[in-house]
Amino acid sequence: MPRHPRFIALPLLLAAALAGCATSSPDVVSRGDAQRLATVTDATVLSVRPVVIDGTQGGGGAAAGAVIGGVGGASVGGRREAVAVGVLAAVAGAVVGNAIERVGTREDALEIMVQMSNGERRAIVQAKGNESFNPGDAVLLVNSGGKVRVMLAPKVVPAARPSAG
Repeated sequence: MPRHPRFIALPLLLAAALAGCATSSPDVVSRGDAQRLATVTDATVLSVRPVVIDGTQGGGGAAAGAVIGGVGGASVGGRREAVAVGVLAAVAGAVVGNAIERVGTREDALEIMVQMSNGERRAIVQAKGNESFNPGDAVLLVNSGGKVRVMLAPKVVPAARPSAG
């Protein structure tokens, strides 16, 4: 019984969409990092350059592609052909599913080179967030659970002095 191509492609598209939901954005804090004390260090931005965080290949895309390809291929032709086509389609589906997962989980990011107040220099790569960084910006390095994120330091406005009088 042949399957309609729309019903075969739908699960693969769903798997790709779900893979794209993963994020390493500095604007999203994981549940495990909530209500934990973080170490904060002052620094100054030296340079910023765009980079790409490579996508993951956890196997979910390959598995979904193999199943979809195998089922779709097995519905082609007679009994003998169905087995051969099913195996070939499963392999092809796994390759395509893996590629979709990898591309779907790539992220645009920044490599931010900073100089700390003690003169040490550090480079941090983080996904692009809502803040933009420029050389000379005062930033805070927030270290929590072995992960570091960079955020702009708040602008401190001196309190108004009471007038003598």
